[in-house]
Amino acid sequence: MRAATIGFLAGLAATVALSASAAAPAATSRPATEAQLQGAVERLIGLGIPGAIALVRTEGGTTRVARGYADAARKTPIRVTDRFRIGSLTKTFVSAVALQLVGEGTISLADTVDRWLPGLVPNGRRITVRELLDMRAGLYDYLNQDQTIVNRYIAGDLSHRYTPQELVGLSTRHEPNFAPGAGYAYCNTCYILLGLIVEKATGHALAAELQSRIFGPLHLRHTTLDTQPLITGPHAHGYVWLGKARLDVSVASPTPAWAAGAIVSTVADLDRFFGALNGGRLLEPSLLRAMTTPTRASHGYGLGYARTQTPHCGTLWWNNGNYLGYNASAFGSPGGGRQLILFVNLDESNLTAARSRALNQVLFTALCGGSP
Repeated sequence: MRAATIGFLAGLAATVALSASAAAPAATSRPATEAQLQGAVERLIGLGIPGAIALVRTEGGTTRVARGYADAARKTPIRVTDRFRIGSLTKTFVSAVALQLVGEGTISLADTVDRWLPGLVPNGRRITVRELLDMRAGLYDYLNQDQTIVNRYIAGDLSHRYTPQELVGLSTRHEPNFAPGAGYAYCNTCYILLGLIVEKATGHALAAELQSRIFGPLHLRHTTLDTQPLITGPHAHGYVWLGKARLDVSVASPTPAWAAGAIVSTVADLDRFFGALNGGRLLEPSLLRAMTTPTRASHGYGLGYARTQTPHCGTLWWNNGNYLGYNASAFGSPGGGRQLILFVNLDESNLTAARSRALNQVLFTALCGGSP
């Protein structure tokens, strides 16, 4: 993704830049008090972020803080129950569904793309499901590299609808970045293909599989895989600064994201999902271990999820997502005992160094009681 363009699905692009340590000690600091968390979130608003929501869950209970505006033009306060676009956090949901299908024997991590989607992708006979999940497929990224969608949005067309096949086509008109398995590169295209494989393998729409496997069983009543430009129900507006102009980009087609980033949710629903995932209630142990084990070259990224070691928090599993004016992050401990869900309604392209440091400080204040 280029700095001059609007940020969309940047995924793991250092929105919260953790201080990693190869031999980090276990977490020893106490999480923040509610007043400390409020202060950390208020600093975000003081730096020009329109609104922010943080949910922190530890052994001592759950704290929710909301500051700033859901609608900056109308000065409508943001609420902890507001819905928002979660961007690439969607990938962790889709990975969980795919890995459930692996556990059931419906698909295999060794299956090729051609096994399920014959002829859709050049070299599909050599790209495996595992390489889609951990972004080692080498495919050109239809969103972060090809400029078709970005240019259309910059021109003011936020409502254009795309099919998943069209998104794949934006990728395959370019040469691959590298041979399958030969490297790592962030890959929205990979997750569009995974969504199509889930549909082919089950005979059901991806939205239906998410509902029956994740949303329904976990009672995620405010979580949907969206297809329409308008977010239904009470929601936070999303914003992008272009020069001196602040643009409300809340009403926008989510179809360029689909399986790579089109879910809309709330902090409470995300806490419930990631708590269940980290706690081992969605995947059998071997598959959860595979999901959270990065390859050497993948910068901490596993199968739709990432792992990092921190000086004060110990091991954390995490992901973050950005979609046109919305940015969300989830950090949790293995076992599900500690969790932070952090949301701001400002596009990643507008997260200055100061704003990113302040986001980082919320994480350490929330879960570690220390400084990054």
